Amino acid sequence: MKIAEQIVDSSFTAIINAHIEKIDIPEWAFNLSEAEYQSCSPAHVSAAKTVGTDGRRMSINVELIGGSPMVQHYQEEVSEPHHLILTSFSDVFGPTGRFVIHVHWELSVRAIDDNRCEFTNRVISHATDGMMKALDQQGVSFDAFRAQRQPHSINHNRSETPLFAASIERAAKAASVPKLAAQ
Repeated sequence: MKIAEQIVDSSFTAIINAHIEKIDIPEWAFNLSEAEYQSCSPAHVSAAKTVGTDGRRMSINVELIGGSPMVQHYQEEVSEPHHLILTSFSDVFGPTGRFVIHVHWELSVRAIDDNRCEFTNRVISHATDGMMKALDQQGVSFDAFRAQRQPHSINHNRSETPLFAASIERAAKAASVPKLAAQ
């Protein structure tokens, strides 16, 4: 699938109150329960994990952005404890039908001091050639589509970033609690 024009590039940060060595973003992302995913945004509907045919982990997320349901099929591209890049050809269901956009989702942390990290949540989306053809057939300019979509995508990222950071912080703190030995 060919990637075309950029729709949005948004990046937001939040503080995680945990030592960087306690944070493992891929472990968090691929073990996120549906309830925990939903707690990170009122727009989050469902989440699941699977493995693609090539053996890479995948996160399947369903959310509403700007009133349009999206099904995201995120594949693991870079997977390091402090850096995760996922990409998806995501289905978007809008008032004029279904189309596919390409989403690049990047999560990272960097240490600020011994007990705090800065979490960055970056989302970049691009139209696909199929989406561009669909817009053209409907007589909708890409610029009009982008102008309508950008504020919703940016607001969604802005609102979920501190909630993702809080979830990662909870996971980091839970990982540092010693488990009681079985008796």
